[in-house]
Amino acid sequence: MRTGTKTALLLALFALYYLIPVEFRALWQPDETRYAEISREMLMNGNWVVPHFFDLRYFEKPIAGYWVNNIGQMLFGHTNFGVRAGSVFCTTLSAVLIYWLGKQMFASRKIALTGSVIFLTSLLVYGIGTYAVLDPILLLWLVAAMCSYWLAAQATTTQQRLCGYVLLGAACAMGFMTKGFLALAVPVLAILPWAIWQRRFGELLRWGPLTIVVAALLSAPWALAIYRQEGDFWHYFFWVEHIQRFAEKDAQHKAPFWYYLPVLLAGCLPWLALLPGSLMGAWRQRSQHTGAVYLLSWVLLPLLFFSIAKGKLPTYILPCFAPLALLMAHYAHSGTAQVVKAFKVNGWINLLFGAITTIVLLVVIAPWGLSHRPVYASDETVRVICGAVAFAGWGGMGWLSLKPGRCRWQLAALCPLMLALLVGFAIPQKVRDSKQPQNFVSAVHNQLVDSRYLLADNPGVAAAVAWETERSDITFYDAKGELEYGLSYPDAQARYVDGAAFADWLREHRRHGKVSLVMMLTSGEKGPDPSMPVPDDVYRQGRLVYYGYDAKP
Repeated sequence: MRTGTKTALLLALFALYYLIPVEFRALWQPDETRYAEISREMLMNGNWVVPHFFDLRYFEKPIAGYWVNNIGQMLFGHTNFGVRAGSVFCTTLSAVLIYWLGKQMFASRKIALTGSVIFLTSLLVYGIGTYAVLDPILLLWLVAAMCSYWLAAQATTTQQRLCGYVLLGAACAMGFMTKGFLALAVPVLAILPWAIWQRRFGELLRWGPLTIVVAALLSAPWALAIYRQEGDFWHYFFWVEHIQRFAEKDAQHKAPFWYYLPVLLAGCLPWLALLPGSLMGAWRQRSQHTGAVYLLSWVLLPLLFFSIAKGKLPTYILPCFAPLALLMAHYAHSGTAQVVKAFKVNGWINLLFGAITTIVLLVVIAPWGLSHRPVYASDETVRVICGAVAFAGWGGMGWLSLKPGRCRWQLAALCPLMLALLVGFAIPQKVRDSKQPQNFVSAVHNQLVDSRYLLADNPGVAAAVAWETERSDITFYDAKGELEYGLSYPDAQARYVDGAAFADWLREHRRHGKVSLVMMLTSGEKGPDPSMPVPDDVYRQGRLVYYGYDAKP
C-alpha cells in the first residue's frame, strides 16, 4: 500500500474516532458542563487569571487547562465540539510526540506509528481524550516532559542538552499550571530512578537547576498575578486540593491500593494481550535497550504513586498509557513466537469481549431482558440496537484479526470504532436524564431565559443551565456541593438559599420577576419535598425537575 493511501486511511480513521462523533454526544455533568461553563465565563468576563464558576471563586485547579479550553470555544464556538476541542487537540498532539519519541528511541517509523495508533485507540485514552476534562491537557505536558528529558539524555552536543532541559522546564511549568504540583512529582518519579540506574545522576544535578529555573520563570507571572487578585488561592489549592485529596483520611474518591489494576486492564483494550509481554520484554532488555527501561519507568512508578495515594480516579493514570503504547508497539514488532501467540490471544479477547457484552445487552439489560430492573425502557429498542451493533462490531473486528495474514492483528485498532460512532445514540434515557441534562434544559429553555431568578440544587446541572442559557447568575438552593468554598465569601452570601428559608425568599423575590428552580432528585426519590411552595409550571424528565413561579408584584 502506498504511503499516501496509508496516510489518507489514518486521517479518515482519526476523523471517525476523534472529530465526527464528538459534536453529537451531549455533555456530561458534572465534569464537562463545569469546564464548559468556566471557560465560557472566562471568555465573557475577560479575566484569564482567576477561575470563576457561576461568577464565584473556584480554586480547585490552576489556570492553563482553562486557557486551552477557552481557545477551543473561541475557535469552534458555543458547541459540544468547542467544549471538547482542547481535549481532542491535546490527545492528538500527545500521539504526535509519541511518534517522535518512537522514531528517536527505536529508529523505526513502523514502531513509532504503531505506538501512536495503539495510544489513540486504547479504551481509556479514547474515552478521556474526547471528554472535556483537564487530564488530557496534563497528559500532553507529561508526554512532552518524557520526550524532553530523552532529548537531553541522548544529546551529543551542549546545545542539544540545553534545549532538552529547557523544554523539560517548560513542560513542567505548563503541567503545573494545568493541574498543580502533581505535574512536577510525576516526572521526578519517572526520571530520577532511570538517571541513577544509567549513572546520570551527576548530570541531572548539574542541569536540573536550569529546568527548575525555567519552570519557575514561566509559572511566576500567573502565580504572582493570582496571588495579588486572590490572596487565599495558594493556601486553598495546596492544602485542600493536594494534601487532603491525595493523602489525608478524608481524601476525595478514596479507593483501595489495587484500584488501578482493573482500570489498567480495561483501559488497554483492544490491545490487552500485548500488555504482559511488553512489560516483561522491557525488563528483560534492560541491559540492551535503555529506552525500553526508560518507558517502563514512566509506566510503573507513576502507577505506583497513584496507587499509594488515598484519592483515586481512573483519569489519574492516563499518562501511563503514552509510554505503555510504545512498549506495546515495540513488542508487537519484535517478530518472536511469543508475540504471534499474543496476537491470537488478543483477537480472542476482543471477540469474546464483543460477543459477551452484546449478549448481556440483548439478554439481560434490554427491556425484554432477564434483569428485574432493565437499564433500558420499553420504548428504547433503537438505543438497544445501537448498543448491540457497537459491541458486535468490536467482536467482529476481533474475529477478523484472527484470520490468516501478516498484519491482521492491526485490525484491533478498529474494534472500538462502532462504539465511538454509536455510543451517543446507545445511552439509556434514564442515564441521559441524570447525567446529560442538555436535553432537559432545551425543553425548558424559554422559561429559563425569561426568568428573573434562576435557582438550582446541583452544580453539574446548574452548569448545563448556565452554559445553555449563557447566564452565570444562578442562585443555589439547599445544597452547596463543590461550591461551598466560593459561597463562603461575604460577597457571595446572597447566592445561596437554604431549603427551610425558600418560601420566604420566594415571596420576596417573585415580586421582581419570574423565578425558575431546577432540581435533580436522588435515585429512587419520587418527587420534590411536598412542603415546597406550589409552582405555577412543572416539567419533569427522569430525575430532573423544573419548577416555575410566575411574578407576583
